[in-house]
Amino acid sequence: MLLSDRLDHATTAALHADLQARRGTALEVDGRKVTFLGTLAAQLLVSAKKTWAQDGLAFHITPSEDMAAQVDGLGLGEELLDGEAPR
Repeated sequence: MLLSDRLDHATTAALHADLQARRGTALEVDGRKVTFLGTLAAQLLVSAKKTWAQDGLAFHITPSEDMAAQVDGLGLGEELLDGEAPR
């Protein structure tokens, strides 16, 4: 699943719908193009990761440097990225 470069309030509804459509399968999330991560989108990704874990499925995000920095700035680095270094 390829993330948009801007994950702001305007794109969160589409992200939510995309995640719902993929529920029930392991998910590899490509965030290497993300330049902006809004708080609402970050919360949605955290919620999705927890949901996938409850379902016993993998949910992995490969972040861009910008995305990783913004996730860390929100205090969600360990919870959302599992210590994954940007690629």
